[in-house]
Amino acid sequence: MLEKIKEIIVNYVEVNPDEITAESRFIEDLGLNSYDFMCMLGDLETELDIAVEEAEVVKLQTVGDAIAYIETLKS
Repeated sequence: MLEKIKEIIVNYVEVNPDEITAESRFIEDLGLNSYDFMCMLGDLETELDIAVEEAEVVKLQTVGDAIAYIETLKS
């Protein structure tokens, strides 16, 4: 899952995929703005065939948060 998220993140910001970890924060560490973050989530929805809840999206601060949330959607 981390690798898939890395693939999508690098489409939005110039960051070395090797530097993206579960602890990486989307805005502070990776430099995504809110528009890019929402677009990235849209890509994840498409790629993983999931639907994210807007109320839950605001809780996603790190890549690890996103992985944990996606796992709950897939189970």
